[in-house]
Amino acid sequence: MAEAVGTVTEGKQPKSVRVVLLALMIAMMLAMLDNMIVGTAMPTIVGDLGGLEHLSWVVTGYTLATAASTPVWGKIGDMYGRKGAFLSSIVIFLIGSALSGMAQDMGQLIGFRAVQGLGAGGLMVGVMAIIGDLVPPRERGKYQGMMAGIMALAMIGGPLVGGTITDNWGWRWAFYINLPLGAVALALVTAVLHLPRKRSKAGIDYLGVVLLTVGITSIVLVTTWGGSEYAWTSARIMELIGIGVATLVGFVFWQTRAAEPVLPLHIFRSRNFTLMSLIGFITGFVMFGATLFLPLYQQAVQGASATNSGLLLLPMLGAMLVTSMVAGRITTGSGRYKIFPIAGGALMIVGLYLLSLMDTGTTRLTSGLYMAVLGAGMGCLMQITMLVAQNSVQMKDMGVASSSATLFRTLGSSFGVAIMGALFNHRVQDVMSERAGAVGSKLTEKSAQLDAASLAKLPKAAREAYQHAVSEGTHSAFLLGAVIAVLVLVAALFVKEVPLKGGPQKPAADGGDAVPAPMAEIV
Repeated sequence: MAEAVGTVTEGKQPKSVRVVLLALMIAMMLAMLDNMIVGTAMPTIVGDLGGLEHLSWVVTGYTLATAASTPVWGKIGDMYGRKGAFLSSIVIFLIGSALSGMAQDMGQLIGFRAVQGLGAGGLMVGVMAIIGDLVPPRERGKYQGMMAGIMALAMIGGPLVGGTITDNWGWRWAFYINLPLGAVALALVTAVLHLPRKRSKAGIDYLGVVLLTVGITSIVLVTTWGGSEYAWTSARIMELIGIGVATLVGFVFWQTRAAEPVLPLHIFRSRNFTLMSLIGFITGFVMFGATLFLPLYQQAVQGASATNSGLLLLPMLGAMLVTSMVAGRITTGSGRYKIFPIAGGALMIVGLYLLSLMDTGTTRLTSGLYMAVLGAGMGCLMQITMLVAQNSVQMKDMGVASSSATLFRTLGSSFGVAIMGALFNHRVQDVMSERAGAVGSKLTEKSAQLDAASLAKLPKAAREAYQHAVSEGTHSAFLLGAVIAVLVLVAALFVKEVPLKGGPQKPAADGGDAVPAPMAEIV
């Protein structure tokens, strides 16, 4: 293998590396931005295509395909080469985007969104794994912090971009907009990135892929349908839980025997990797729960419009962006990182507890300060979980380490939305029943989330009752989040600070889990 040309081992990165990083940032933006844009366009899409009863599947199909394909993409990259896998995922994503834009009915749109999701799983894994190949662990925090910043920008800009595109060009351009951006990323990666070719003698673990896909799909469907489409104790949910548990147990059993397991269990022998998987899961649990309930609180209680409620999340997302970038720079400069998961866990607990104190009289300034505390906590964790996970495995497992960290965060988000949502809905219905009697119960029997138009039509007494109910619901959801976040702080205390190798200074002695500086070629 040729010695690395242009790897980031010095204070300045060469132009070719910056070009590749630009392509990676575009790819990450595509994967993260898509759901945010499409969510804004959904009312228009339903008005054009119909099929309101299948609306949730437009998002669920994408999420399922992304979650199920994530570990598979990571393993394919490890076995057959990162560049080919990444380019394939971009192509699949763009095909899904083009087909989604041409959909003539809701069934077609759902199917094409699933194709998009298959590609999106490879985009997110590919970005992080390629950074792992190109950038030594000591330098990685800075660049992964940039990717975490892209996630925050997507959350901020997605609804605004989606609304602008839909209003001016039509909803189909919410999908077509991906094509020129994806083409740029495709061209840059093809021309500039050259990674060592790989060819595994072992075949793909098809049985493992099937078992893991069925297990993940069952889990996501349980968290998506439970308490909304079906009661938590319904036969359908019980069936899905049974299928999920059985297939995942079978998957673990098979991974101990497969010639080339899709998710090698030996990576969990590293204490740091296992702890980062847990921290990533809880970070996803909290982050997506917060981005769901904060806009609802702002619209129902603080009187914000749908557009403004997205902008009012800026304190949280801005703090997350800044903290993530700062943490990455400090980690690169010092080679030390344990302080960040500890600080992140503590800030997350405090931020969630403060948000649980919000009531009908809380001002936007106060809630903004509380959100900033939570955002700072998440910023300390976003890139560190991936950095430490990658630093805990050998180079040959870089893809599965990246995909596993991404998968646990995705599953955490599904559980967070489901569990916090169930608690929120239950509390809202109880308070509405207490304050507004039978009328209040009827208003929220189908959904505890009323849109702005429905809320404006309510009599004053019912509207005030609903505002109190939402306030109580968010209190319960965020208090639960604060309790769950304690696990992050506990896990962070047990992290072993293995030296990050390949920094601008002489690397520390080998700590056991650290991997050598990667060898990749950029021309």
